[in-house]
Amino acid sequence: MIINKMKNEDIEILEQYKKHLAFEKNYSPHTISNYERDIKQFILYTKNSVEVNEKIVGNYLEFMFKKKYNKNSITRKIIALRNFYRYLVKIKKIRQNPFEYILTPKKEKKIPGVLTEKEVESILESIDCNNFFNLRDRVILELLYSSGIRVNELVNMNINNIDFINEEIKILGKGNKERIVPIGSVAINWLSKYLKELKKISQDKILFINKNKKRLTARSIEMIIKKYAQKAGILKKVTPHTLRHSFATHLLDRGADLRSVQELLGHSNLSTTQIYTHLSIQKLKKEYEKAHPRAKNR
Repeated sequence: MIINKMKNEDIEILEQYKKHLAFEKNYSPHTISNYERDIKQFILYTKNSVEVNEKIVGNYLEFMFKKKYNKNSITRKIIALRNFYRYLVKIKKIRQNPFEYILTPKKEKKIPGVLTEKEVESILESIDCNNFFNLRDRVILELLYSSGIRVNELVNMNINNIDFINEEIKILGKGNKERIVPIGSVAINWLSKYLKELKKISQDKILFINKNKKRLTARSIEMIIKKYAQKAGILKKVTPHTLRHSFATHLLDRGADLRSVQELLGHSNLSTTQIYTHLSIQKLKKEYEKAHPRAKNR
């Protein structure tokens, strides 16, 4: 293991730093584990010393690029090391942070998978609503696609979150921020049918229940969606997030304003929403290539 090759003093410092991350910074065990791995990898590269200069840091960056680390990994490693060296400055182990002014590469944004409108329709129509739980499943999928809400937002919904008159739902999103989301008449009609049946078997406030009359989990909803996607013959990987991506992309395809889509999705930054424009551009390019006389050599 790398840690066996480190100086005893540096091993102790790293252990202290991990405690600092856990108890003072409140970082998750997963994040702390990633930081530890990135720091050990760097110390191994530097011949097992934490005391380095900017030239060694530059050589390490070049080493990572030559090894073809992806941009997201490099960014994570730089951030981990910058924070570690800030800690070393704080405890007076070193004078200057050699990572302080190192720029991080822009993160690579993965374009999310989406369904076509036809594929969404085929999944919805594959649900035979001949019993309470099948009806529940149809409502779940209708609601996810009609609103674009996150799966965790959906599982935490209660009956009183629905406004039937205005065809809206109240959502508690990330950072405990409330937002109002329109859902349209189709989803409202399905919700109305479902609630009539729900009230026959449960008097609780929970909107989506399992067979034990407890709140459905996000994992259960993932399995439900996977089941109906397979039933509809969809070969793509389909998750609750796929329906959210499809919601946003279909809105933009039909001319919705990007800012409006940002509000509907509950994104705090417009840049997060902009990834969906890439999907719409791909569709525009296909239409351009089909229609423009000089798009391709013919």
